[in-house]
Amino acid sequence: MKLAQKIALVTGAGRGIGKGCALELARNGADIILNDRPGSPDIAAAAEEIGALGRQCWAIEADVFSRAGCEELVAAALAEAGRIDILCSNPAFSRRGDFLDYDADLYDRVIQGTLNSGFHMSQIVGRHMVERGGGGKMVFISSVHSLMPLGRAIAYNAAKAGLNHLARSVATELMTHKINVNVVAPGWIDTPGEHETFSDDLIAEAAQSLPWKRLGLPEDIGKAAAFLCSDDADYITGVVLTVDGGLRFNHCRPDLMPREK
Repeated sequence: MKLAQKIALVTGAGRGIGKGCALELARNGADIILNDRPGSPDIAAAAEEIGALGRQCWAIEADVFSRAGCEELVAAALAEAGRIDILCSNPAFSRRGDFLDYDADLYDRVIQGTLNSGFHMSQIVGRHMVERGGGGKMVFISSVHSLMPLGRAIAYNAAKAGLNHLARSVATELMTHKINVNVVAPGWIDTPGEHETFSDDLIAEAAQSLPWKRLGLPEDIGKAAAFLCSDDADYITGVVLTVDGGLRFNHCRPDLMPREK
């Protein structure tokens, strides 16, 4: 129970990676401020799962894609829970498309929802942590898209790459306040969103091509986030922890390399 008596705010936590992070933080003893978008069909069930772990959970719907929504969320969180010790920032919006045909307004939406919202949440929560004193933990959920220029994902690639450097910059400015700021960069994770984008057959086939013969799971990312939010990571700040089962280097495997004569 390394996070006992801590209060964690997790955004975008109704399902998928955000929910996986919230559950792992709760399993490690944290009480959870659970956020998802207004009208979320998932937030109530996620809150019940956290409650079943014996942790307190406050479910707050808010649109973190806007500055006003972020401010409303933090104000409601502080009114309910009294403080925020941990921020797990997981807002994201992505649509795929070829670069030459990519809609300019859609590009702006992806940047707003994936990069700008990370700035707004971390600044507002950071101000609270500094004012309160006593340090804190921030973890941004990024992606291997930040490290790999994957095709048909021009806006998402750019947003996640920017998020990594945003986090490092925030870490630099908050380190004198003993606020650890780090990033988890997931690989291909088995989430409801992936099954909405790709067929189940394609996902099953792709999994067999990966080194671990499976996609990552939300709890894989949650466990990494829980580590970075614990005292075990007290001396770690400004890092990008990639959790991808070797996806970045899959093409480098010796069994896939041409053999000499």
